[in-house]
Amino acid sequence: MSSPGRGTIAVLGATGRLGGATSRHLLAEGWQVRAVTRKPEGPKARALAEAGAQVVRADMEDRAALRQAFAGASGVFNVQNPMKSGLEAELRQGMNVAEAAAEAGVGHVVYGSAGVGRSGTGVGQWESKVRIKEAMLSRGLPLTVLRPMALMELMTDADFYPALSTWHTMPNLAGPDTRIPWLAADDLGVIAAKAFADPGSFVGRDVALAGDVRSVEECRALYASATGRAPRHFRVPVWLFERMAGRDLTAMWRWLRTADLDLDVTPTLALHPGALTVERWLHGRFAATATAPTPS
Repeated sequence: MSSPGRGTIAVLGATGRLGGATSRHLLAEGWQVRAVTRKPEGPKARALAEAGAQVVRADMEDRAALRQAFAGASGVFNVQNPMKSGLEAELRQGMNVAEAAAEAGVGHVVYGSAGVGRSGTGVGQWESKVRIKEAMLSRGLPLTVLRPMALMELMTDADFYPALSTWHTMPNLAGPDTRIPWLAADDLGVIAAKAFADPGSFVGRDVALAGDVRSVEECRALYASATGRAPRHFRVPVWLFERMAGRDLTAMWRWLRTADLDLDVTPTLALHPGALTVERWLHGRFAATATAPTPS
């Protein structure tokens, strides 16, 4: 239940991974959560309502609806999904959020971003996030940027095409031994809740987040240890993968092969000492699956 001592945080993407994790941790910390979604009648939105969130309908394409959703909120958690909406829509939606938050007088925006936090990579979904950050800053919004490189859910979740991308195309292009920073989506939710609770320590920060650093080959071995079998993978030509998923991911993975990445997990652990390693996350994920009741 929410506490009168906490303000209201409007959470965009509240039924997605990052918004959902942030909503859960804000509710657990006593915040009043305004879960913003296009489908308030959906099962994830209903679950948030049952957990104590106020679920409101708004589309990030509609600035007026966003302004109404942000009215009276002390903070906004901002996230867009370019894999669903496309890059042009991500930019448009991010700009709408920036405008609506400024117009509503929001006191703190926490942005669930991604990538390296600078332009010039040629990766569209990283470049768009730099532009969205600049738009929020140009409107005077007190801003915190939380920036994971790769979510651990890439290894398991069906909508990430893990058997196609994570276990085949990604290591083929990025290199099987290239070390990559990983973060569990739930850990971003923990850190976002900390940011809203302590804006004085977080406003103005752009933090690269990683709970662990592992190559895909190391992740493959850890997956086998957690499940007793190697992860399934399908060999798909790059041109066919690009036809299905576009060229931005393949551009990203090619860039990673020779990139000088920030591999330091210390800043993340300083904020959240319990951030999961890949090994702990995989064992927890599959232990939960193994103990879940079988549907009748």
